[in-house]
Amino acid sequence: MHALSRAQHKLLSIFIFAITFNLVLLHWTSIYVGSTPWLILGCGLSVMYLPLVFVTRWGIHAYPLIFLALEELRNHFPFGGFGWARLAYSQADAPYSIIARFGGAVGLSAIVLLLGLFIFQFSKGQSRIWILFPLLLILVPVHVVNQSSTKVLLVQGNVPQYGLDFNARATQVFFNHVKETHKALAEQKKVDFILWPENAVDVDPFTNPEVKQVLDSFTQPLIVGAIVEKDKKTFNTSILWQKNRQVIYSKQHLTPFGEYIPLRQIASKVSPLTDEVSDFSPGNKQEIFTIGMAKIAPVICFELLDDRIVSLAAQHSNILAIQTNSATFGKSAESSQQLSITRIRAIEHSRNVVSVSTTGYSAVIDYTGKIIDKTQMGTADHLYANLGLINQQSMRDRLGDWAWILTFVWLVLVARRLGK
Repeated sequence: MHALSRAQHKLLSIFIFAITFNLVLLHWTSIYVGSTPWLILGCGLSVMYLPLVFVTRWGIHAYPLIFLALEELRNHFPFGGFGWARLAYSQADAPYSIIARFGGAVGLSAIVLLLGLFIFQFSKGQSRIWILFPLLLILVPVHVVNQSSTKVLLVQGNVPQYGLDFNARATQVFFNHVKETHKALAEQKKVDFILWPENAVDVDPFTNPEVKQVLDSFTQPLIVGAIVEKDKKTFNTSILWQKNRQVIYSKQHLTPFGEYIPLRQIASKVSPLTDEVSDFSPGNKQEIFTIGMAKIAPVICFELLDDRIVSLAAQHSNILAIQTNSATFGKSAESSQQLSITRIRAIEHSRNVVSVSTTGYSAVIDYTGKIIDKTQMGTADHLYANLGLINQQSMRDRLGDWAWILTFVWLVLVARRLGK
């Protein structure tokens, strides 16, 4: 805000800020596909910051409102949105992160912007403490009740190699996870269910007899990530696997340019790797896996960014299971950034969370966003978690869209009041 208030060339200043921020944050996208897609993504996102120039007409007090509106636009557009750079997701360790429980991620982003505005005005000798009124929500007592508990074994089996062809050797990723699971069960056999990550089963378990036989051999319920072919379509799935019963959840929000290629003819001219990507088909409904008292909502990787999917998952479950595969991004910052997003989602929806990756970080996170336990990257490992099952909804989920509406109403009031 300070730089924008002083800059003579505001559009240029905004773009330099945005391009620097996005390219540094998202550098992990270039690791195996080259710099061209990374630069296009960074530039494309940065252009969507340019309407901040309207502070010239409306005043710097409108900065939080404009910034948040643009952030929400990026969360939904284009190709279903890419909200990775949301301000809220950087605030997991902030003392006011509890705001997400009331206003969601959008409310937490708003608080960050209002704090910035307050500091800017304070530096100008204009103390307007009332604009931080929503911060009083951190004083509201929150009582979360664990109705029961469930014991989970998280298995991070690792992959033979990083990169786009991490599962080039059929069944090797699968048997890595089998090996680590047997190792864990030898230490402690009494678990309610076992959680494997996205793509842990690197062949279709319904068409590969050997894989099916191994999965059937486990006496504990398994929740596994697998690629499934059905009716000549390919699905990225989470499967509750028991010997005589399987329940399948198919990923609904697919990753653009990763699991399907929008504008394929244009994209193929940018990167020849697009020709190697076969389009997946999206699922069309949420599935809840029931194991004893546990109602487990699977959320697969990129879906973590989708407010609607995560909210519906939380409302119908009492524990969230995040399954992801970080092998395509090596030992980059992608996994730690995703872990921060997961922590905010735990706070936002008052849910204990188990998050498991093929290569790390895998983690156990409580409803306050605290990391209870986690693995390292690039190693086969496992975690045990005895997690409380929370059936009550967070205030954000009870408010629904009103959380979003009330946040923007407050920013409009701030802009109008300060603009007088």
